[in-house]
Amino acid sequence: MTILLATLNARYAHASLGLRYLLANMGPLQEQTALMEFVIGAKTTEVVERLLARKPRIVGFGVYIWNVEETTKIVAMLKRVAPEVTVVLGGPEVSFETNEQEICRLADYVVTGWGDVTFPKLCGEILHGPKPLMKVHAGVQPPMADIALPYSLYSSEDIAHRTVYVEASRGCPFKCEFCLSSLDKTAWPFPLDDFLAQMEDLHARGARLFKFVDRTFNLNVKTSLRIMQFFLDKLEANPDDPVYAHFELVPDHLPEALKETIAKFPAGALQFEIGIQSFNPEVQALVSRRQNNEKAADNIRWLCEQSQAHLHVDLIAGLPGEDMASFARGFDQLVGLGAHEIQFGILKRLRGTPIIRHTGPFAMVYDPYPPYTVLATSTVDFTTMQRLVRFARYWDLVANSGRFAHTVKALLGDQPFVNFMAFSDWIYGRTDATHRIALDKLAKLVGEWLVETGMDREEAARLLASDYAGKVDAKAHSAPQAVATPVRQVRHLAA
Repeated sequence: MTILLATLNARYAHASLGLRYLLANMGPLQEQTALMEFVIGAKTTEVVERLLARKPRIVGFGVYIWNVEETTKIVAMLKRVAPEVTVVLGGPEVSFETNEQEICRLADYVVTGWGDVTFPKLCGEILHGPKPLMKVHAGVQPPMADIALPYSLYSSEDIAHRTVYVEASRGCPFKCEFCLSSLDKTAWPFPLDDFLAQMEDLHARGARLFKFVDRTFNLNVKTSLRIMQFFLDKLEANPDDPVYAHFELVPDHLPEALKETIAKFPAGALQFEIGIQSFNPEVQALVSRRQNNEKAADNIRWLCEQSQAHLHVDLIAGLPGEDMASFARGFDQLVGLGAHEIQFGILKRLRGTPIIRHTGPFAMVYDPYPPYTVLATSTVDFTTMQRLVRFARYWDLVANSGRFAHTVKALLGDQPFVNFMAFSDWIYGRTDATHRIALDKLAKLVGEWLVETGMDREEAARLLASDYAGKVDAKAHSAPQAVATPVRQVRHLAA
């Protein structure tokens, strides 16, 4: 095989949409091109051996914040044992600050930005001449109608066992400085009829879980309505054959026509990801985030109370100018609105994002290694930031997992942030761990905390039992699994 397209995904269930776009747009070189996906944690020597077994002349790597360190090792080894193989890099991690990165030094060529046109052209020049003189090639952005859609390249195995990522548009018109999409001038839609025809084909091949990666799915409401109607038609035609779709919504833009359509979907069919990030207007202004907080809150409340969609809402800790009190107010507000999941993230300095301009004025200190997480700011010191990191982890285990739906309300009380932070500090003090905590052990710890903070032992046991008796893991929306702990064990969890 002349050209290999390779990447390390965060997990097997993640199928690379970016590599499939490249393969779909290789033109005359497509027959000589193959795709190989690995998972982070794979042994470097085994990855290199498998790549070289295909006897490639060119290997193109998709490089992201989660795989750059491991991919660097792979490229280094590949160039040592097979220097004749040409290595081309692409992806968001190498599209900015390119000259500062070891992986870029090791590689032969780097494509920054859009690769749909530029990568195939570069491969043709490498193979047939004239040999490119420049190492770094800025990606050319073609008209959207000229980009071949990649969805036929999802295999039957992908459809059966992996997340099918799709996009009806690229780009974003907003300028939030912590996001790479802030560098886009606008959002560019794909031709809608062609896109829906591809979705029809995917559905006919058995795809039932569609994850849209559009940054602003509801920006153009007419387009949103047509896409949602596509899924609604599938559900209404065959209610016993469920379809699940995930969309990212602009929080303060939910007109009545969209609400009416959302309200028609049954439970388990829709998930919305909504980025609030901060409810503090001063912080929003600092990072160039335009958001009507009142409308955003009203829309989240409506979605929770009037629709059956599952709501996943994002907050970011560590933004410039935001202290603990401000973050706590935003967190408490989201809890009060009833969001099903609050994804509590810590700010990361993505390469190329304008957030870097706040480094000096707000004493922003970042981890020098991926994922470049903020370690301290002028308003949140290092020790407090580590408490927030642990809070986020325990919040995922206890609240976002759905395993403690009733119990978590007692944990939060009338001061959700303060009370859960106290629980987080306590459980870390007891376990000195944030990972590999068995479910039974976690439930026992939750019960002990409830008793220590004043709840009757029998009441705590009953509360935990109400979460375990016949409940399902709400985290696994597409394939619910029963929680394993029997009720008879739950009675002892608060002992």
